[in-house]
Amino acid sequence: MITNQLIECLASFAISIMTSSSVSQQLIRPIKSCVNTIVAPKSSILTPDGAKKAIFAAGCFWGVENMYRKQFLGKGIYDTRVGYIGGNTQDPTYRTVSTGRTGHAEAVLMTYDPNELTYRQLVEFFYKIHDPTTINQQGYDIGTQYRSAIFYYDKEQEEMARSLTARIEKCWHTRGIKTQILPAGEWWDAEDYHQQYLDKNKDGYECYSHKVRKFASLEECEEREKE
Repeated sequence: MITNQLIECLASFAISIMTSSSVSQQLIRPIKSCVNTIVAPKSSILTPDGAKKAIFAAGCFWGVENMYRKQFLGKGIYDTRVGYIGGNTQDPTYRTVSTGRTGHAEAVLMTYDPNELTYRQLVEFFYKIHDPTTINQQGYDIGTQYRSAIFYYDKEQEEMARSLTARIEKCWHTRGIKTQILPAGEWWDAEDYHQQYLDKNKDGYECYSHKVRKFASLEECEEREKE
């Protein structure tokens, strides 16, 4: 796989060869560095036997990850990673994603125990902690990387996400939900300093849109609609 980083690396290597008076010393390290960029990274997320995965995008991934961890870590969620998904380039970085040109969304990948925590609970929480009625924006964070999206892993997740979204739009977010519901494509972990950022930086930036909203249960809401 030829990636942008590989092309840049090889170009840099060629220039170093042409401008160096000692070619032999330039051969090994640049080539090793370039080869390392060929392999797409895999997430280091903890995935015990029987665990399932879920991915949600709801604006700045620092706050989204922090809210899921505070609510469910040790109560069904095994682990989380922030990263990038849904784009059109390989090896995205925070710098390139922030331009809005790679097409990636900032998102949170989580592994969870389906015997303790349901996908429905995760989806409902997703719709409580951000504003899904805005397009490419959460609070002051504006750009396609901040879009609202659910990335599903299988048909069961897709059906649950679509069904709940339709019900939630009638009960909780009546202005109209703009959330994308898409198959989970290639995932890229964000840089280490982004992981569990608000755990490490207690005074770090938090989007004001990230808060737990209080809604009646869907069943209660739907029952009232019948009256």
